[in-house]
Amino acid sequence: MIRKRTAVAIAAVSLGASFAGGGAAGSTQVPRFEHAVIVMFENRGAAQVLANPMATTFRRLGESYATLENYDAVAHPSLPNYLALVSGQTFGLHTDCTACVFGARNLADTLAARSLTWKTYVEDIPPNLANVRRPAVKARIPFLYFRDVLRSPQRMHHIVPLSAWGRDVRADRLPSLSLVIPDLCHDMHNCSVSTGSRWLARFMRPLLRRGELRGTVVFITFDEAERPDSRGGGGQVPALVVGPLVRPDSVSTDALDHYSLLRTIEDAWRLPLLGRSAGASPIAGIWR
Repeated sequence: MIRKRTAVAIAAVSLGASFAGGGAAGSTQVPRFEHAVIVMFENRGAAQVLANPMATTFRRLGESYATLENYDAVAHPSLPNYLALVSGQTFGLHTDCTACVFGARNLADTLAARSLTWKTYVEDIPPNLANVRRPAVKARIPFLYFRDVLRSPQRMHHIVPLSAWGRDVRADRLPSLSLVIPDLCHDMHNCSVSTGSRWLARFMRPLLRRGELRGTVVFITFDEAERPDSRGGGGQVPALVVGPLVRPDSVSTDALDHYSLLRTIEDAWRLPLLGRSAGASPIAGIWR
């Protein structure tokens, strides 16, 4: 179900963007993306962020683009959610293990088969990715858990410092899929909602000001809610969709989760369906 807010979205002006009007109900067909960007925050429920007066950037982007009001994480703790997002599976995990390695297909495989590219941009990236042992750090870099990535130096080079993001944007060389991982403070794991909101404003401002989004869609969500919220497996979390392909000021109340986000990316590029994304509904109704 999709509805339209009655308030006029004006907050994007402070972020340096201008937008067209909303119009009729959005398309149910997922458009083809030029680029898809996923920004993952940590450990906050939907109400903790979207109803928080300090989460100004989240509210402004939601008012100017699209909010997914009924979006759930799929498990506790962090790691199974990240794995679900890139492979459609949690592998039955209930911990942030650091020694787990899986042979399953993942987005690195399906994107390559379509001659599409990917990168994971990690703020405060560990110096030796192959030997990361801190659960809170490794669990947020899901491609490190797949054997075909670990065995490929070329694929391992697709996991890069967040500082490379700005260079790639300025050079117009973003990959097809970008997974953006803030550090443990900026993703709200260790710091406040207001800290994460300010980080997001800085991250988004160059994209909005320069008109860099064009055919790009930015998905902003959280790995899981705080316990004891286990709705959907991992609790109800904030989720926004940003970009010119999105109908401004739209709200989806459809039941969605991380598998739905994966399915949306797969449908946009006609990728093979991974794991439980085959049974998930893509994000619909918010597109122009």
